[in-house]
Amino acid sequence: MGQSINSIVAKAQQGEAAALEQLVLHIQDRVHRLALRMVGDPSLAQDATQEILIRVVTKLSTFKGDSKFETWVYRVATNYLLTAKKVMARDPGLTFEFFAQDLLDGLADDSAAAPEDHVMLNELRVRCTMAMLLCLDANHRAAYVLGEILEMDHREAAIALDVPSATYRQRLSRARSKVLTFTAKSCGLANSDAPCSCPRRLPAALASGRIGDSPSVMLQDAPSYRDVRQVAAKTEAALVVQKLQQATGALAATDNLAAKVLQIVNPPDPN
Repeated sequence: MGQSINSIVAKAQQGEAAALEQLVLHIQDRVHRLALRMVGDPSLAQDATQEILIRVVTKLSTFKGDSKFETWVYRVATNYLLTAKKVMARDPGLTFEFFAQDLLDGLADDSAAAPEDHVMLNELRVRCTMAMLLCLDANHRAAYVLGEILEMDHREAAIALDVPSATYRQRLSRARSKVLTFTAKSCGLANSDAPCSCPRRLPAALASGRIGDSPSVMLQDAPSYRDVRQVAAKTEAALVVQKLQQATGALAATDNLAAKVLQIVNPPDPN
């Protein structure tokens, strides 16, 4: 992006259509990644991303530059993701205890495990990584995604969540502890002694429809299963969970939502 983001925002606020489109294109993948990590479901994340982008466009005049533009966008996004009825109604309400038991259901023995170069191992790895966060309540999940996965500055993350810095730090610390404890106990990539491993889990996941029978386009740029396993093996235990959670690729929106959003906000004149 040749122009500074502040320059593009200013032009968009003045009603310049090209700047507004450029702005939406600049943020749509960031918003989609946040939405997907918050809701876990690609279809719901796509819908949520569109709704958030519409809110960003319609509220753009209220941005006064008191924070970074991206921080303001995340504030609009998290407010929607934490309050929208359609999002809250579809939260599965998972717990770490239930998820741990579910991972053990139907585990194959080593002789029936999937080949370790199987492309679907990566599909399972990423989807399991994302599902794990659904075991956190929404507020702690939001703090974890912003701080641990998107690596936002703590002050900016607190602004995005509209909470005091101390509250944000407490939520992030608690969420880290819960995810770390679960991963160290249940994930074979983090702990070779853990009962569940992707090769042993894949046959049951395919049979039950937990993942499709072909890899998702959305996950095509995620690091490979083999690469992630090698990184995990060489990473200090305290950091391996973060590495695993970040190794999902860009999780970019599969559609260009800019045209859709701008058409909804500014429908063409029927005359």
